[in-house]
Amino acid sequence: MDGFAGELADGLLPDPGVQSQADRLAEVLSWPPLCPRSTTVTLFTSGSTGVPTGLPKRLDQLDCEVRALQAAFGAALSAGTEVLTTVSHQHIYGLLFCVLWPLAAFRRMPAVRFAFHEEIVRTAPNVSPGAVLVSSPAHLRRMPASLDWASARRALRAVFSSGGPLPADAAADAHAHLGRWPIEVYGSSETGGIAWRTASGGNLAWTPLPGVEWRIEDGLLAVRSGHLAQPGWLVGSDRVEAADGGSFVLAGRADRIVKIEEKRVSLTRIEQLLVASPLVEEVRALTVELDIGLRTAVVAVPAPAGAALLADAGRPALIAALRALLVQALEPIALPRRWCFPAALPCNAQGKTTEAMLREMVRGVLPRVQWLPAEAPGRAAAWLGIDADLAVFDGHFEHAPIVPGVAQLDWVMTLAAQSLEVPPRSAFRQLDALKFQQVIRPGDVVRVDLDWQPERNTLTFKLASDAGQHASGRVMFCAVPGAGDV
Repeated sequence: MDGFAGELADGLLPDPGVQSQADRLAEVLSWPPLCPRSTTVTLFTSGSTGVPTGLPKRLDQLDCEVRALQAAFGAALSAGTEVLTTVSHQHIYGLLFCVLWPLAAFRRMPAVRFAFHEEIVRTAPNVSPGAVLVSSPAHLRRMPASLDWASARRALRAVFSSGGPLPADAAADAHAHLGRWPIEVYGSSETGGIAWRTASGGNLAWTPLPGVEWRIEDGLLAVRSGHLAQPGWLVGSDRVEAADGGSFVLAGRADRIVKIEEKRVSLTRIEQLLVASPLVEEVRALTVELDIGLRTAVVAVPAPAGAALLADAGRPALIAALRALLVQALEPIALPRRWCFPAALPCNAQGKTTEAMLREMVRGVLPRVQWLPAEAPGRAAAWLGIDADLAVFDGHFEHAPIVPGVAQLDWVMTLAAQSLEVPPRSAFRQLDALKFQQVIRPGDVVRVDLDWQPERNTLTFKLASDAGQHASGRVMFCAVPGAGDV
């Protein structure tokens, strides 16, 4: 942390070397004023398609975007409105909506980030004069109907969503629970905010934010605004079509073309074909390197009809039905060779589904995961379906396959990172009280229980099924300096 800060920053606030509150204040007041045109904040892209990339943002760019947010949405938020959030301030969306905009509008920044819907239901009714919820599709598309949302509905003044598209049915579901149509904000780390919309009345069109100009160049969206690093037009990779009233409709990505054995294959086209089926709710297509070379793979969340087919007839039947849709429109070389059917797409703390997460799923290392409703903050549980084609069975053993202990530990670490605020694997210190009581075989259905204790930097886990307990132990992490600080 110190090396990272020393490389990218001129100082730390508060400075760990300064002890008293008065000394801290005196140190800060002695700093020279910041120049908006030369002072930068280094942001990092989410790494959805690879390694996160550092992106400098000048203060005047961020200030321009905050002013645009206030001009677009500020009138609907009264003075003193509390900010509740499920997103991290380490993502540009969270930085703007949870730190910079509240500071500029004299609203309190959120002290905590909620991981569970229960926390929203419990907290929202107790804030006055009201609250705004800053969230993401990862939370808004999985809202439990069993909770009492009535008090939260009365307290919420607005709901924001960003970080990815919010499906229309999820937007309607959020409206039913929260009493507000989510305001979706479209943009990226590179472009800043571009436009917004609500799905009320089936609306698909995006309205530009104040100060943002747009036009179509060769079918692609080009933007110009004070949010950009340079003046002039920036052409992106999103295809758009003009709509009424100066708005536009997104028509898919143009840069997801891959070459497989000299054939051009559109991953976007594969996704469009599959998501049009009543069997599929959500889908991501990607490429994987197999023994026969580069091929396509699909991670698809089944719709109710697809889930029923999966339960009644199994994976082969669902795969056959989906392949039949693709065969009519794609060349044979483009047909997916790997399929994965999770209950939901994995996402990180920023609500992003990264390509690395998808690769882990199609690699055949992780079992099928069905998350259970959270019992309490810091706890997570899921059912794991142990399919016979998992790669972890390779070599363990040909005539009596079992899941090796190292694979079970990998499952624990991977699932904990998806569901809890645990430190990165690089902060691993040691294993404690590790026990393997019974083997896990193909076809087993195993429950994993995870309990994160941040005050002890300890993750306790247990794997069990109807046959009894399979494994248990504690994963100890080193303390991560600054973790959880705003």
